[in-house]
Amino acid sequence: MTEARDHAEWEAAGGPRVTLERLLSVVGSGALELDTAPGGPAVAVGGATVLDVLAPEIRPRELVLAVGVAAGSAQAVDVVRRAGAAGACGVVFGPERPEGSLGALRSAAHEAGTAVLFRTWYRWEELVAVLRAGLAAAGVPPLPAARGLVLGDLDGLADAVAALVGGSVTIEDTESRVLAYSSTEENVDEMRRLTILGRRVPAWRVAAMRDAGFFRALWTTDDVLHRRAQGDNPERLVCAVRAGGEVLGSVWVAAVAGRPLSPNAAEALRAASRAAAPHLLHHRTRGADSRLVEDAARALLEERGSAEVLAERAALPAREPCAVLAVGAGAGAAGPEPAGEASRMYALLALHCAALGHRIVVVPAGGRALVLVSALDRDADRAREQVTALGTALATRLTAATGAPVRAGLGEVVPALARAARSRRSAEQALKALTRTGGARTVAWVEDVADTIGVLQVLEALREAELPPGTSVARLAAFDAEHAGSRLVETLRAYLDHFGDVPAAARSLSLHPNSMRYRLGRITAVSGLDLASPDARLLAQLQLRLALGDPEQGRGGGA
Repeated sequence: MTEARDHAEWEAAGGPRVTLERLLSVVGSGALELDTAPGGPAVAVGGATVLDVLAPEIRPRELVLAVGVAAGSAQAVDVVRRAGAAGACGVVFGPERPEGSLGALRSAAHEAGTAVLFRTWYRWEELVAVLRAGLAAAGVPPLPAARGLVLGDLDGLADAVAALVGGSVTIEDTESRVLAYSSTEENVDEMRRLTILGRRVPAWRVAAMRDAGFFRALWTTDDVLHRRAQGDNPERLVCAVRAGGEVLGSVWVAAVAGRPLSPNAAEALRAASRAAAPHLLHHRTRGADSRLVEDAARALLEERGSAEVLAERAALPAREPCAVLAVGAGAGAAGPEPAGEASRMYALLALHCAALGHRIVVVPAGGRALVLVSALDRDADRAREQVTALGTALATRLTAATGAPVRAGLGEVVPALARAARSRRSAEQALKALTRTGGARTVAWVEDVADTIGVLQVLEALREAELPPGTSVARLAAFDAEHAGSRLVETLRAYLDHFGDVPAAARSLSLHPNSMRYRLGRITAVSGLDLASPDARLLAQLQLRLALGDPEQGRGGGA
């Protein structure tokens, strides 16, 4: 089955339609700039591929990267026309834009109905990796059997490929270390058994393949290599996995129990190697032992772990400045998000941090994520600028990618990993305040929201305080409970929040000012509250906030 047909069936089955506009929002404006879009930015994107001038096949809905093709050349015009004829969504050229000769290119794009884009400061190999990982994060399934895989699930990918090719599968890095293998239940050959048990191809076997020139052939072709059956060793297929010009690893297929591989095994493996690229990129971003790294980072941030252990597991510098960002989506609901949504946010965080060039560890924390970013500038002011820029970029890109407001609390820059927990505390305080206040601000340091943090701390200290019975707010709450439709507590909150400005408070409740004044009279009559008393107003405001509870913690208090 062709890749185009795979995506057509996927879309027909109700899969999320990834548009060019959505892809650009996921990878960020720093990667690509849209120049011409005859069909608008809502055209569907099914993949990203590098144009091969020796085998110039262009597939429908693909974003074609015209490496080595000058935008002002006649060849560029030909590529755009062929892309349009093939149904490609767009063509990406290098950053050079000779304005005097772009008219013909844009005219060809409008005639062909395909978009023209330009890469920015990314190298081609980086752009390929970011686009393919971005497509996977945005929801494009690279293989029909791999639908639903979380980005980075190499074991799931190995099982999906095994089902397609009818054999056993291993996914290896460039050092012949086993990253994942399929859960084949049948008997396997001795070489596969040794490879899986040792989590790497035996050294003697690697040496023999290297001496025979096998790796040189593998790393220099996009095609599937075939090794014939020899004695007890069944036939094998292998294909390199690459992102642009960078080799990430390989996918191996071996026949099982003397049964031949599927007739289309080579074609399926070729497609699988493309599908594996974003997964291997994510794996590399998070580290080979991501669970161990995550556990070590969590322990350090909770002040029960070792900076040296995390530095060793994650290859982070232990004695360079670092900071923690607390990132959360939504209006402030605590409690865990659905597993798929949470995994997707963590994958997007890792993707964007890697694309921005930062060395990070992402630690899930309920509905939030803690991002430990290391190797910051040794100059304090420049380090703060780096953290601010990263937090702003993450909040902007994740908001665009997820469709939900994402906010980032910026933790204090500390001189070494050993003090990362201190940075985490300030980051979480800032995020909690941002979540509480809402509004347009999406990124903040503690000092930016210090007043809100102070109020939250006062409320937390008062939460267990036993207030006297029969306060003004308590009487108002009781009256509202007994009289359906009465909104005296809400009215008092609006009045106090607007510093006694009756017209402003009325507008916030969609009331006429005279109706607001009538309600204030009712409040005084029902509760006996003296609005002229500073003490009465202060107690009422504190008790109203305690009654509403802290949305970050989901706790409420009785009025």
